[in-house]
Amino acid sequence: MTYDITAVRAQFPALKAGSAHFDGPGGTQTPLPVIEAVSDALANPLANRGHVTAGERNAEALVGSARQAMADLLGADPAAIVFGRSATALTYDVARTLAKTWSPGDEVVVSRLDHDSNIRPWIQAAEAVGATVRWADFDPATGELTPDDISAQLGDRTRLVAVTAASNLIGTRPAIPEISRRVHAAGALLHVDGVHYAAHAHVDIRRLGADFFVCSPYKFLGPHLGVLASRPELLETLTPDKLLPSTNAVPERFELGTLPYELLAGTRAAVDFLATLAPDAEGSRRERLASAYAALEQHENTLRRRLDEGLAALGPITVHSRAAHRTPTLLLTIDGRDTTDAYRHLAGRGVDAPSGSFYAVEASRRLGLGDTGGLRIGLAPYNSAEDVDRLLEALADFLGGPAAHG
Repeated sequence: MTYDITAVRAQFPALKAGSAHFDGPGGTQTPLPVIEAVSDALANPLANRGHVTAGERNAEALVGSARQAMADLLGADPAAIVFGRSATALTYDVARTLAKTWSPGDEVVVSRLDHDSNIRPWIQAAEAVGATVRWADFDPATGELTPDDISAQLGDRTRLVAVTAASNLIGTRPAIPEISRRVHAAGALLHVDGVHYAAHAHVDIRRLGADFFVCSPYKFLGPHLGVLASRPELLETLTPDKLLPSTNAVPERFELGTLPYELLAGTRAAVDFLATLAPDAEGSRRERLASAYAALEQHENTLRRRLDEGLAALGPITVHSRAAHRTPTLLLTIDGRDTTDAYRHLAGRGVDAPSGSFYAVEASRRLGLGDTGGLRIGLAPYNSAEDVDRLLEALADFLGGPAAHG
C-alpha cells in the first residue's frame, strides 16, 4: 500500500514556513483543497437553507454533502450527524439533554484517562439532578484502561458511561467494542470521545458500539467545528432545549442557530482529501477511506518506531505512552528539566512540540505529573522521517545544554 509523503506534504501551504509540526493533536495544518473549499463556499451566494434562491440552494447542498461525508468517515447514518461549535459544546448539549431523564441515585461513569471535555460535562450534569458520578481508573504504569476497569464501576443504576477511544495525552486506545458490550449489558448508554481517535484510525461507530461519538474535523485536516454521530432512532428520543420556531426534525433539532456553511464545505473537503491518502484505492468513498487510513497508520507507525528508538538513545527521558494499542502520540518528561524549556528550545529550532496537560488534567495527575503534564509529540499525515530526525537532534541539543530556565 503506497503512501507518498512528498505528494502529501506538497498540499500543505503552512509547511513552507519550514517548521516540523508535532502539534497535530492540538489541531492539524490545513491542506489546499480544504482552504479552497472554504473560500469557494464564501465566494458563491449563501443564505439560510432553502430551495428558492441560489444562496439557499447552495447552503442546503453544503449541509447535505457535509453530513454524507462525515457519515462516510464514521460509518454512520447521515440522518444522525449533528454539527456544533466544538466537540466540547456538543458533549455539554448531550449531557444536559440526557440529564433530564436522570434521577437522584442514578449513576454516570467517567474515566481518568479522558480529556476533561468528556468528564466535566457529565459531572456537572449529574450534580444538577443529584445523580452519582463513579470513576474508572487506568494503570499509570502501563497507560491501559481495560474493560474490567469500566465493569468495576457498572451497576443497576448506571445510565451512561463516557470514555475516550484514544487518549489525547498518551495515545492509549481502550478496547471500546468490549467496553460497549459490557455497558449495554448493564442497560446504559455509551458516549465515546473520538476526537483524537478519528485523526489516526478508521472509525466504524457500529463496530465500536458507541451510542454517541464526537470528533473535531480540525484534528484531521479540516476546519474548526465539532461533529456528533449517533443513531436517528436514539436522537428521536431526546428533547434538547431549542428555540420555538426552529425545526424539531432530527438531526437539525440539535443544531442551535445557523450552521457555518463554509466550515461544512471544508469538512467535506477534508474527508475527500483523507480518501486520497492511498492513491491506488478504489471503490466508494467509505472504501477508499478504509484504505487511506490503513496506509496512514502504516506510515505513522513507521515514524513512531523511528521516534521510539531515537528517544531511547537520548538518556534521561521518560515516555509515558506505553499502552499496547495506541496512537502515534507520545508524552515525555525529562529528568531534572522543565519540559516547557524543551518546548521553547525546540520552537527556536523550528520544531513545534508543545508542553502541558492539554485538558487531560485527570490523566496527567494520575501519571504523577500534576497539572503540568509533559512534552507531547504527535504525528500527523504530513510528518516525515526528516521531521523526526530534526526533533531528535533538537532534543539532543537541549539535553546537552544548560539546565537553567530560559
